[in-house]
Amino acid sequence: MTTISTEAQPAQAVRRGASETSVLARALSRQFKSYGADLKRSLFQLATTGLPFLALLAVMAAVARGSFWLTLLLAAPTAGLLVRLFIIQHDCGHGSFFRSRAANDFLGRALSVLTLTPYGSWKRSHAAHHASTGNLDRRGHGDVETLTVAEYRALTPLRRLGYRLYRNPLVMVLLGAPINFIVLQRLPTGRAFRDRNARRSILALNLALAIAFGLPMVVIGVVPVLAAYLPVMIIASWIGNWLFYVQHQFEGTYWEGDSDWNFHEAALRGSSYFKLPRALQWFSGNIGLHHVHHLCSRVPNYRLQACLDAAPELNAIAKRITLRESLGCWRLALWDEQRRLLVRFSDVKKRSPAC
Repeated sequence: MTTISTEAQPAQAVRRGASETSVLARALSRQFKSYGADLKRSLFQLATTGLPFLALLAVMAAVARGSFWLTLLLAAPTAGLLVRLFIIQHDCGHGSFFRSRAANDFLGRALSVLTLTPYGSWKRSHAAHHASTGNLDRRGHGDVETLTVAEYRALTPLRRLGYRLYRNPLVMVLLGAPINFIVLQRLPTGRAFRDRNARRSILALNLALAIAFGLPMVVIGVVPVLAAYLPVMIIASWIGNWLFYVQHQFEGTYWEGDSDWNFHEAALRGSSYFKLPRALQWFSGNIGLHHVHHLCSRVPNYRLQACLDAAPELNAIAKRITLRESLGCWRLALWDEQRRLLVRFSDVKKRSPAC
């Protein structure tokens, strides 16, 4: 009679569980494809988001000189609407907001003037993110830089300090997010510089921004335009960065080497279900249902909840994170390949390098 050692059982159990998860994920991915775009709902969402956004911006610019406090007060809800517009642009990039590819690309490029995000360049980078999420050998494609414990220990003290600063929320969110959206996305560097289409997307948007913001500055002045838009853009970038971080950076997330990596399993186990209050879920365009989105990116944001409601089996697998619990995710910074968990810097200090 053949026996199996107790040391082998946990690994086999993990592989068996992973296989079952993958089968379920594939089935749900096929099921969700029927939840496609609805033209009336798409146009309604665009109108109920875009028109209030533009109206609030106009009010903010009008009162900026005399009542800047009111401009700052209105910046928060306006930023929430900008996040929602970014989600619509995000759906256009996935080809899910309209059934027509041309319509998606037209709207995506138009919205890029408001989100300051070059549509073509971002679309390519984000597609690479979906194709490589959770793959240890394909990091660096539109994701948050994450080192393993072994990689971190191999760094020089100066590079360790640089990584710790990068992972610090004050640097990554409060400073990094606005700088990225306002400044860095204006510059075709790295992969974008080598990619002709991405480079063209960035430069074309820069020209469009010069016109879209330059004309109002000539008509009503530089101060009202900047006083209205900069606070909105800064707050929206904070929110967007925080949402993206929590969607993949949680303790039991999924990371595998290329040989063991599985797209469907990564979508389900490597993306969180960020359970937000109803109002915040509306402003964030249901993007907290990120596990559903990664299972089938062709589902428009307004149908993600219907997909989740139709698949109660997801509740037993997906990592559910509340607003309060999300604050703890910021302390996680390194992937421990032995324990298969994201851990804190302090966890590495407590364990000897031989562990």
